[in-house]
Amino acid sequence: MSREVLQGTLDLMVLRTLDAMGPQHGLGLARRILQVSEGILNLNQGTLYPALLRLEQRRWIRSRWGISENNRKAKFYELTARGRKQIGEETESWESTVSLMAKFLARPTGGE
Repeated sequence: MSREVLQGTLDLMVLRTLDAMGPQHGLGLARRILQVSEGILNLNQGTLYPALLRLEQRRWIRSRWGISENNRKAKFYELTARGRKQIGEETESWESTVSLMAKFLARPTGGE
């Protein structure tokens, strides 16, 4: 399996992670996505932080400065009401995409 993040999937991964875990700093988000993906998606800063900026500009998340578990200053990201609503829309869109792709990936049964 490719270890690259498929276009459009990272936004939903970040939103769902924040929904499940509450406010997180970037490293915490990256670690959780790595854990949930069972080691497949090891996000680097060049992938994650532009996505966080994009989500913040869309007002799906907001950020604030705080202190990490290592006692360091870190930017924490949290879901907004608009972001919660977007989770539903993004989930519905991905479910439709998965259903469509399943049709193309299914083995033909008889005839051509």
